[in-house]
Order: sequence, then C-alpha cells, then structure tokens
Amino acid sequence: MSSTKTVSWKRVRAKRPVNESVVAGHVARMEAEERAYRLREIREEQGVTQQELAERLAITQPAVSALESGELDRSGLATLKAYVEALGGTVEVTASFGDREVVLSSHE
Repeated sequence: MSSTKTVSWKRVRAKRPVNESVVAGHVARMEAEERAYRLREIREEQGVTQQELAERLAITQPAVSALESGELDRSGLATLKAYVEALGGTVEVTASFGDREVVLSSHE
C-alpha cells in the first residue's frame, strides 16, 4: 500500500514541479524579515519606541514599522544607516565580486 502512496506522490510532484524562482523569493523575504526582526530586538533592548526612533530619524512611525517588518530592501541605504546609527550602531557596506570584496563604507 505504501508503494501506491509513493507512486501517487511522485505523480503529483511530476505534475507540479517546484518553481525555484518562487522558492527563492520566499527565502529572500524570510531572510529580510529575520534581519529586520534583529533590528527591532536591538531597539527594544534599548527601551526605544518606534515613535521615539522615528523622531530621531525625522521619519514617520509607520516608516520605522515598515523597516522592522522586513522592507529593508526597499529602504534606502541612508535610511538604514541612520536607523542603525540612531541606536548607537555602525554600518559597513561591502561589494562582493565572486572571490573579491571591496569595502565601500566603513565605521573606521
């Protein structure tokens, strides 16, 4: 009986192959949400509200919320840098070219 289920599953999978680009999109979105969640954790550890941080950055609270909801890729580098620096952090920007990396901006 299990071979029948296995065959059925194989048939189902054959009719609906994995769309790698869709999977990659889901993975990218989850990774962005994880990075954003880490930023939110740091803000909360410091006892700073979204409203307080928004005032420091001269942006709206919903904009801070969007950053912390995973919309990092849609945010400008200057906004992300300001967010991190407003919490006392630093940002380093690195360009990767296969086996070569170039630091474009550093906190040094």
